[in-house]
Amino acid sequence: MLIFALFNLKPGVSVEVYENWARESDLPTVNALSSIESFRVFRTTGVLGSDAPPPFGYVEVLDVKDMEQFGAEVASAAMQEVAAAFQGMVEVTFLTTEEVTIGELAA
Repeated sequence: MLIFALFNLKPGVSVEVYENWARESDLPTVNALSSIESFRVFRTTGVLGSDAPPPFGYVEVLDVKDMEQFGAEVASAAMQEVAAAFQGMVEVTFLTTEEVTIGELAA
């Protein structure tokens, strides 16, 4: 399952502070979870075909191998610390997904 986190930094949180924390703490900690296939963070750069600013400054993509295991790992003290730091810096919406496949459409 892919989970997308769409977020903006809270007022007063600098890009440098957030991105340094993401590189040094968030990315290595989450990628070390056995339930995670991959975890990546993207800075948005624009809205395709528009001069409008993007509605979100960042997108995180979590590729979760095992949701039950992920839930257990997220409850750990280390992950609770990371989650608290993240929540203190951002205003976030998490989206869970399921893929639409060709086989489904033909059925």
